[in-house]
Amino acid sequence: MCAIDEWVVSGSLLGSLANTTVHVESLQKFVLFVLVIALTSWPTTAVGQEADFNNCLTNVKKGTYGIGVDIGGTDNHGNPVNVSAATAITYGLCISACGSGQEPFDWIVFSHQFSAWLLPWLALVSQLPFGANDKLDNIISVLLTVGSPTLAAYSLVLTVLNGRWIAQRFAGHTYPNVRNAIRTLSGLQQLPLEIETKGGLLASLIVLPENDKWWGELIESIDYTHTWSVSAVTSIGWVVIAYIFTLVDSFIAGGMTNFTNNGQGVGSLWLWLLPIVIGWLKISPKCDSKRLSRAVDRANKIAHFATDEGDVVLVKHAKTEARAIKLTIQEVDYLRWDEKCTAPIYNYARFFPWVQAVETVSAVFEAASERYQNHQSVNPFKEWVTVEGDGPHASNRVGNATQVEEYCVSQHFRGRRSHWGPKVLSRMFIASVFALMLQWGTTGAAIIDVWFTPTKGEQSTAILLLFLFTLITLTGLGCRSASYLLYAVLSTIVWMLLVTSSILTHYITPPGPYVRRPIIHRWSTRAAEHLSIIFRRLGKAIATFNSIWVVLTCIFQFGQFFNRCYCNSSVFWLRDHAYNVILLVPDDMPGIRSAWIGGVCLAIGSAVLFVLFISVYIHSPLPES
Repeated sequence: MCAIDEWVVSGSLLGSLANTTVHVESLQKFVLFVLVIALTSWPTTAVGQEADFNNCLTNVKKGTYGIGVDIGGTDNHGNPVNVSAATAITYGLCISACGSGQEPFDWIVFSHQFSAWLLPWLALVSQLPFGANDKLDNIISVLLTVGSPTLAAYSLVLTVLNGRWIAQRFAGHTYPNVRNAIRTLSGLQQLPLEIETKGGLLASLIVLPENDKWWGELIESIDYTHTWSVSAVTSIGWVVIAYIFTLVDSFIAGGMTNFTNNGQGVGSLWLWLLPIVIGWLKISPKCDSKRLSRAVDRANKIAHFATDEGDVVLVKHAKTEARAIKLTIQEVDYLRWDEKCTAPIYNYARFFPWVQAVETVSAVFEAASERYQNHQSVNPFKEWVTVEGDGPHASNRVGNATQVEEYCVSQHFRGRRSHWGPKVLSRMFIASVFALMLQWGTTGAAIIDVWFTPTKGEQSTAILLLFLFTLITLTGLGCRSASYLLYAVLSTIVWMLLVTSSILTHYITPPGPYVRRPIIHRWSTRAAEHLSIIFRRLGKAIATFNSIWVVLTCIFQFGQFFNRCYCNSSVFWLRDHAYNVILLVPDDMPGIRSAWIGGVCLAIGSAVLFVLFISVYIHSPLPES
């Protein structure tokens, strides 16, 4: 359903932009076309002859292009030297002697690097939770995850924080089934919920003793896990072992001989995927849309409600399709399209609606708990029956529809609650911090790996600081580091666009009961609606491009596409002083290895810190039943 996003809104310029029709089939054909063209053309895309840098350096040192200091020979720091002693050459001499093309494609090198550095990560993508019953929906969720690790990490942390928040929110409630309510609402974060309070449906669901079976039935139906399977453990183990072996290999043998297309930067670039997969496996999100829909429907068949006459009847016998808690997966709503998608990465879009649903249910439990603690029966004309143990007697929980509704209105109600919900900003801030830390920690490590590998400019130690490093290198990146930086920037932009879209959507969403709606005007409603749709679609388009871009970047690196004079000479940074290091000397290796070790520590540290945070916050103590 999520993939068949028909663009049907009309109106102003913003409306026309929001309604540009994009057919999924055309998008698929375009993506396939780009992949085929890129994969079949990269060995011959170079302008001019293919480069053989070792042979070029040999010819230069022989004096083929002249003898002396001013010919273009340099040391590995760009200082002019006699060509007979050169280990590097200037960019101009590189073009003249080696040509502007790439080095010849080497299948053995490509297959080794691809299978060691990239293939395990691509295989690990299969362990991400999906949930949609449409294959295309699952593909889009993969493209969103790979195209924006920031968004994936944000939704993951937000899910963990929501689980902890709801446990704290219900901690003071003492009415029966409060524990089941926490487990139900927390487990249904991956689904669009609709809470119905009219007609006393929600109040009856919580107060009437006949509905205790409803809570038990629903908990039993949704209490399944997508967790540590043999395939998941195998995939994670494969990635970890491959990463360790390739790191050891690059440090021991790869530095002197294959530094131009070393895959260590690629390994750091993809390291974000490991904590994301581990985090979702620890959470075990309930996201199978058909299974969950059947579970809720099956539970609602045994739900009861109180009538005006005081009888208790099954809701399915009532002349209404309304239910106290139901899912709205099948309902078409172009503005809230992502809320209907059950893949966990869309939890960012369900954040505000889910918080409001929790607040509505919590308010009813709070009111019922207050009256229970004051020994007030639902029917005020019945005396309180005291029983041994916890919980009220069944006779204290029955009454007619009006009495049940009044029982669930707080005696200390002071007015309407916020349209956004309590503590939403703090949770969004924490989720943003950890999402950006994981994204820029792994990508920053990949940039450091290639930045401090020759050819590099002479930078000060302050560049090692990640934020200053990012700002400074905006004007001084090479082909590989610029590709990595573009990936992280686009990932962050996608996260910003889609989170902003969810905020705009909730801003114009009609409020629920006792919710204070912000003051908005008609023009701002239309503008927010159009902007929300534009941001959502633009974010998905950028994520699709970014996911293809990161894979192609890795393939191009292993296929020698970046191994050409322009990229190897760091023309972006050094400009007129650009030079290409062709042969490393022993004095180069300590600095290179130090930078590589720093990059690995940064990437692994970011991933470990992320997993530790998830592990600490994932388990929250629940109130006693």
